[in-house]
Amino acid sequence: MTSTVPPAVPHTDGLPPITMFGPDFPYAYDDFLGHPAGLGRIPATELGTEVAVIGGGLSGIVAAYELMKMGLRPVLYEADRIGGRLRTVGFDGCDPSLTAEMGAMRFPPSSTALQHYIDLVGLRTEPFPNPLSETTPSTVVDLKGESHYAETLADLPQVYRDVAAAWSACLEEGADFSDMNQAMRERDVPRIREIWARLVEKLDDQTFYGFLCDSEAFKSFRHREIFGQVGFGTGGWDTDFPNSILEILRVVYTEADDHHRGIVGGSRQLPLRLWERAPEKIVHWAYGTSLATLHDGEPRPAVTRLHRTAGDRITVTDAGGGIRTYRAAVFTAQSWMLLSKVACDDALFPIDHWTAIERTHYMESSKLFVPVDRPFWLDKAVDDRGEPTGRDVMSMTLTDRMTRGTYLLDDGPDRPAVICLSYTWCDDSLKWLPLSANERMEVMLKSLGEIYPKVDIRKHVIGNPVTVSWENEPYFMGAFKANLPGHYRYQRRLFTHFMQDRLPEDKRGIFLAGDDISWTAGWAEGAVQTALNAVWGVMHHFGGETDPANPGPGDVYDEIAPLELPED
Repeated sequence: MTSTVPPAVPHTDGLPPITMFGPDFPYAYDDFLGHPAGLGRIPATELGTEVAVIGGGLSGIVAAYELMKMGLRPVLYEADRIGGRLRTVGFDGCDPSLTAEMGAMRFPPSSTALQHYIDLVGLRTEPFPNPLSETTPSTVVDLKGESHYAETLADLPQVYRDVAAAWSACLEEGADFSDMNQAMRERDVPRIREIWARLVEKLDDQTFYGFLCDSEAFKSFRHREIFGQVGFGTGGWDTDFPNSILEILRVVYTEADDHHRGIVGGSRQLPLRLWERAPEKIVHWAYGTSLATLHDGEPRPAVTRLHRTAGDRITVTDAGGGIRTYRAAVFTAQSWMLLSKVACDDALFPIDHWTAIERTHYMESSKLFVPVDRPFWLDKAVDDRGEPTGRDVMSMTLTDRMTRGTYLLDDGPDRPAVICLSYTWCDDSLKWLPLSANERMEVMLKSLGEIYPKVDIRKHVIGNPVTVSWENEPYFMGAFKANLPGHYRYQRRLFTHFMQDRLPEDKRGIFLAGDDISWTAGWAEGAVQTALNAVWGVMHHFGGETDPANPGPGDVYDEIAPLELPED
């Protein structure tokens, strides 16, 4: 894939590829998952004990699946549908193979813990057509009414290459990119921690935009503006400009924005297959047991209340009127649900954790997809004289118009296809919020018609559009967490919550997990990693332990704990 991040350190001398195991908590989750000793065991006296798992997204399903394998009985609660933001939908009246990814749709190879589960359930992946990627036939960059057609970065005007070079220089000057890249490939934990500690102390109060402005390489406002519109990897990043630069550095260090792949048939298959899967190795339960069989095919309904009861138990009330009390619970839904949809008492968490939950900052995000008769964009364009130009009639499109990002998705030249007419974030997403799906489509077609005046997109549409605005989804209220400057301390409290020996006894037993608890929000890998942290926490809570040959994240916590910044 062509990207504007600096070239990766070559995979020489047996170095592994980048994995999302740092820099805040450089733990090798992929090694933990792949070890034959398994994730740990609990005392025989605890086998069959119920554990509440609240939220049936990827994090909740992974946590429930692994707890079941240990011999515990997860009781899953889900307010909407299994999958969370792994939401794959179809189009009414169209071929069932035509699907739209309303949430997560592209996954980097550095998501190695996620890939473990993709492989486990037998799913396939394929390259995702990001701008200027090797598998994207062509890309059009349209800024200020001027369009540029490109198959590689070299096809764009010099100013775009200057912006790419400025970003590389900015990362090298201000964030020790090459040193960190090498350390992460070598899994050199002391070196990673040394570099990152220095950067966290220096940059926690800095925005992404401020970081660019402080760089001599980005002294040009024009360059910063173009970078905001076109960005690197997946496209423009100006909607992230107010966020903490630490969030962006986590992305580039772990190559989260590179070499993306999509899941063939849709990402929601992953949690659904885990729900149905009977593990080959399982403790206590009969062979053939799955999460689905433990729940008679359906999870319990939405949780409406969480409170502590005698003996430091967690009592869960659901929308069906059911009330159950547990010695342990895992909460994987977005943490804002604890402030609104779920009635909670203050005793659930320490007050500084409540503060961190309240300060969580979410990014808005909208998408709209339409089904089309075929991948007509691969037709070749002609000029005004009817002469062939050699260019595709339409391309993956980055623009400063309302659509911002347009993605073209096909499964072969003779099959129906799908267009993501628009994918936007933050203020750009809020502009769509009052509009219906059809109203959104009309505005998008008008914008794209100005970029491609000779292309009649509408005549190829074969079904109604589907759309989502995650900030308007009642069980999400946003697409994903994105820390603002000064939020590092809050994130550390949430991520490290699974280490409960450090908490008062009356604050233990409920474990936080999910995308917004992770250091890599917006990526499914973070949901998986925090689920595994919670599994370790529950196991430890019940007196269990890991095999000495395969220490879990809590066992090595003191050696790799995230930097603790002073509070005063």
